[in-house]
Amino acid sequence: MKYYISTAFLETREIIDVAKAADELGYDGVGIPDHVVNLETLQTPYPYTRDGQRRWQPFTDWPDPWVLAGALAQVTERLKFVTTVYIPAMRDPYSAAKSIGTAAHLAAGRVELGVGVGWCEEEFTLMGQRFDRRGRRTDEMLALMRQLWEPGWTEFEGEFYRTPKLEMTPTPPPIPIYVGGLSDIALRRAARNDGWIGDLIKTDRAIEVAGRLRKLRAENDLPVDDFTILTPLTDALAIEDYQRAEAAGITGILTMPWMFYTGPQATLAEKVEGMKRFRADYRLDD
Repeated sequence: MKYYISTAFLETREIIDVAKAADELGYDGVGIPDHVVNLETLQTPYPYTRDGQRRWQPFTDWPDPWVLAGALAQVTERLKFVTTVYIPAMRDPYSAAKSIGTAAHLAAGRVELGVGVGWCEEEFTLMGQRFDRRGRRTDEMLALMRQLWEPGWTEFEGEFYRTPKLEMTPTPPPIPIYVGGLSDIALRRAARNDGWIGDLIKTDRAIEVAGRLRKLRAENDLPVDDFTILTPLTDALAIEDYQRAEAAGITGILTMPWMFYTGPQATLAEKVEGMKRFRADYRLDD
């Protein structure tokens, strides 16, 4: 099992110290969420809470994930950086591929692209992108970006994007793509790619999803051994909970260890101490 530190809602400069500590303590990676802006008023309900309200307060930090990953790569040695999650369809594919590829190049292969199709129509509109058919555009963008990250010339003819012969340099190392979402189409999209990345979810539900994903991979004659399933588990409180998740095929956990000991108002020192205690209490070095 791999363990990633979630950096959601942390102050941007604090993330640098948290990442350095995570690298030194032996954690496997950090998760970096994505929003370009936080609009004061939305008609679109937030889909991950019962009342449709957002989980964060106004003026919460949302650093650009690729600027942040490039910076963190310079102060860490082995830590990986995964987006939780990035919304490609809210951008044009060329700018997105350039930013992601540059960060992956600077990180020497330690970037993992977690993607979703997005939920906030107003943010899409502000960014000049259509909200409808965003799933199909996401699929096409991922195919195009994979080609742009290959060495040599690229030409692409799709439903939404038509690319004349061009090249994009620097060429990054391989970038695995993990897809978020719980709908059938989202799980099928994840199964076609390199992994699935979850949002806040209970262990039993995550185990159900893992089984569904493994079945989809098998149906498409795709290997399951190298397929990533990375998620937070909201009710995992004991070593046995993580062992059960791992036995079911969940390969990685996103966590904020200080929440077990100090809570959301933890200072930087308390966050680092929480990461130390979590490793010891859950015997991550065994």
